[in-house]
Amino acid sequence: MSNINIVTNWYSLSDQAILREIGAGVRRMRLAENLTQHDLAARAGVDRLTLGKLENGHPANLLTLIQLLRALGQLETLSDFEEQPVTSPLQAARLQGKPRQRARGKRAS
Repeated sequence: MSNINIVTNWYSLSDQAILREIGAGVRRMRLAENLTQHDLAARAGVDRLTLGKLENGHPANLLTLIQLLRALGQLETLSDFEEQPVTSPLQAARLQGKPRQRARGKRAS
């Protein structure tokens, strides 16, 4: 079987299907770290049954997901939620300052 990355069209999925995809992603991360459900649940401070339910596509608390991602060392997964500073072209020009128009020649002493 080849390792082909399939881009999921999240908008085409039902809410339940998205839950299943998130759960499957957590499971893949856990298995990549060679952790049992018990080990990951203990690291994250959540119940093993809660982890099992999440991995099987059942609704979970957002805090639980954050705890699991932290325990897996995968918090960067949340980087799409960071606010990116937006600088308008006018602001960028003001910050850059005026470019020099002329060179200053050497003065005769």
